[in-house]
Amino acid sequence: MTSGTISNHTRLLRMTGFFAYLCSGTPLITNWAAERLDQLQRPNFALLLWTLFYLLFGVLYLALTNNLGSRRYLGTKLAGLVAMTVCSLAVGWYSHSGLSAILIVVSAVVLPWLVPLWPAVLWLVLSNLALAPIFASFPEYNYSMLLALMQTSIYIGFAAIAFVASLVASQQAEQREAQRRLNSELRATRALLAESTRIAERMRIARELHDLVGHHLTALSLNLEVASHLTNEAAAEHVRKAQDTARHLLSDVREAVSELRQDDAIDLTQALRSLIEGVPSLAVHVETPPRFSVEDPRRAQVLLRCAQEIITNTARHAGARNLWLAFSHDEPGVLCLQARDDGRGAPHFQPGNGLSGMRERLQEFGGSVAVDRGAAQGFALAVRLPLGETPALAHAPSRAEPPALSLS
Repeated sequence: MTSGTISNHTRLLRMTGFFAYLCSGTPLITNWAAERLDQLQRPNFALLLWTLFYLLFGVLYLALTNNLGSRRYLGTKLAGLVAMTVCSLAVGWYSHSGLSAILIVVSAVVLPWLVPLWPAVLWLVLSNLALAPIFASFPEYNYSMLLALMQTSIYIGFAAIAFVASLVASQQAEQREAQRRLNSELRATRALLAESTRIAERMRIARELHDLVGHHLTALSLNLEVASHLTNEAAAEHVRKAQDTARHLLSDVREAVSELRQDDAIDLTQALRSLIEGVPSLAVHVETPPRFSVEDPRRAQVLLRCAQEIITNTARHAGARNLWLAFSHDEPGVLCLQARDDGRGAPHFQPGNGLSGMRERLQEFGGSVAVDRGAAQGFALAVRLPLGETPALAHAPSRAEPPALSLS
């Protein structure tokens, strides 16, 4: 199932819930609501409160389902979910009807996206059970608590259908995100493999030129030197010209071999681009040196895994809209990565498995990762990775330097 298909399913689920909400408000646009409240001798302001709680429920529903699956402002969203439940119960209280049960069914659409499974199930059951004392308080129905609970059990079934449908949609969205991360990792690995293959082929060609062509040209020069002493004056002139040509060819071959061997570092540009493509609801801004490459394939892999872990954690936990990744050579032979986002931050941060795994990978090569606890907002960390290279060779451009990479 494609990303677009799942997105359409999520949008359809949201609109279906809103349609059910609109249907539950039909009495408010007819005379039935006012006539019913008159028959029940309810206060005059009951209809106004009924309407206000109904409208507030709709506003909360649209706000909470605007970006289903996002963890941004989770605390605020949970408060909104509580307010939705209160509004649905208030509608039932002021209307003396089962409309509150319909609104709780609509609330069940939101639950799986904000609350873990079993707390969400408990929330659903308790919100439906809260209808029982409301139903039992309606004098016109003369319900006992047992009958009120039986009436509530009917609505729980409908709420369960909505809850399970929304749960399936949320699980599909999570699987899609896991598949996206896996695909980006595979694309980055493929880019690294292609770059390693390119370098290996360049080195093979360099060795062939040096060992075969260079050897034969050297032998040719020696033979021409001998021939220059064995020929007459007329032939010697042509032999000397052949010697000059052979020496020029040998010089050209050595220069070509030097150029092939000089640019033997792995270019990380394409691999990094593969990691940041298609990250949902997160804009990744990348700054790199003019020549963004690493000689050691293992270090290149570690650097990409660190970048991937930072991107994944930001998308899943930070509630951020933007992530900035800045790669630089602040120290000779050391590649630094400064990462920061504009999320909610982590005032009581505790390292998880992801950060611990990142630290272990870096320590294998003498690197480190440090969390910036003094960040004004969001979350920030710094990664240092010694490259184990000679700076003059690893970072000196072979010809003209290309412009610095800037991805967003």
